[in-house]
Formats: sequence, C-alpha cells, structure tokens
Amino acid sequence: MATAGSGRQPKYQRIANDLKDAIRSGTYAPGDRLPGENDLMAQYEVARMTARQALGVLQSEGLAEARKGSGVFVRDFQPLRRRGIQRLSREQWGAGRSVWAADLGDRNLVVDQVEVTEEEAPEHISPALAVDEADPVCVRRRRFVLAGKPVLVATSYLPASLVAGSQITQPDTGPGGTYARLAELGHKPVHFREEIRSRMPTPEEAAQLSLSMGTPVILICRTAFAEEGRPVEVNEMVLDSASYVLEYDFDA
Repeated sequence: MATAGSGRQPKYQRIANDLKDAIRSGTYAPGDRLPGENDLMAQYEVARMTARQALGVLQSEGLAEARKGSGVFVRDFQPLRRRGIQRLSREQWGAGRSVWAADLGDRNLVVDQVEVTEEEAPEHISPALAVDEADPVCVRRRRFVLAGKPVLVATSYLPASLVAGSQITQPDTGPGGTYARLAELGHKPVHFREEIRSRMPTPEEAAQLSLSMGTPVILICRTAFAEEGRPVEVNEMVLDSASYVLEYDFDA
C-alpha cells in the first residue's frame, strides 16, 4: 500500500513529487506519457480528484502538458534562460543584434503577431514616460513564439513625437531593434529599470499564451532612459512562467 497520504503534505503533492522525481531521474523522458488518473488512483489508493490535482501540479509547473484524448506527457520544451543583464547591454543591440538573441542560443524566436499604432497614452503610462495625458504614444504590440509555443506578449510605449517617421513606427524595426533606432535618433538608452511581479493570467493572456489551467504569468515592466534620465520607452511584458528562467549574473 502506498503511503502518499502520510505526514502533513497533501496526498496530491506527494504524488506530484514522486512523478517529478521520476522525470528528473529519467524514468520518464521528454515526450513520454505519464501514468493516467486511473493508474495513479490504483497505485496510491486515492480519489480521482487527488490524481487529477497531482497531474495538474506538473502541468502548472511546466513539466508536463495535456494532449486531448491522449493523456498527460512530459514536456519536451526547454525553458528560455532570460539573461537580464547581458541582453540589454549596448554591445548587444549596438552591434545590430536583437536583445532576445542573448536568451536563445541556437534556437529561433518568431514574432508571429505585430501591431503598431499611435494612441492616447494610457493613464499609467503618461507619468512613466513623462508625457502629458493628451500626448499620443507609439504603441508596439508583439507576440513571441518558440518551437511553436507562445512564450511572451509585449507592449511597448514610446513618445510619438520622439519616434515619428522612424523605423520604430514600422513592424520591423531593423537590426538592433528599437534601441538601435533610438540611438540613431540621438536618444540612445543609457539606463534600464525592470520591475518584476507574478500573478495568474487574465483570460485574454491565457488565450494568447496557450496556458494550461493554473499556470501563472511573470510580469516585467522595463523602462529605458536616455541621457539626463529622460524615459524613452516603457515595455510591459507578460511571460509564460513555465517557459522562462530569469537569470541575473553580475559582479559584487
């Protein structure tokens, strides 16, 4: 008889931990089918809801994915390692490379949705960009997909008067992206600030990122500053938490 219910830990969590150990040890390799609800019910002598919760834990942590009509499988998607310091260095975008290139290695990140508009600045963006509420902003909305999996949606806001007529107002901003174009306009970023939070996704975010139920998102709001502390971009990003590892590597 299994002892999954012993101790203070909930039964479903004990089962989930056993499955995670089996994945780490290689008992279940990427792409392998995990035991189903009926198998777990019999092995651990638990109710169906408990077995379902255990499998749900692995899905919410990005270790497994459900395939309709087939079961739950070990996820073969390898999370992106987001290198928060290196990716924003001037050596990166100044040399014509995308800031995303620092995260990818030999993998290919695809922008499958791009929308560029000029709009009235949202209430919370006006003070962050140091513009009047009535001032228009250039808004760039993108969705990023890796290996067929949406991993990130991002919305950038820039003062419309600052970027008018530049390639920043086009879907493809060119080599080095937005920051390289800002530098050409005489407003190169010299300082960045990122704020990070986590919460459950809105229904729209869950749909955009194709998230499994119970998967939280990471929110990163980055502000880019030019000389004399002038804010030139606010970028609000929503990341699939199961698709990312956030790495910050710097000297003491």
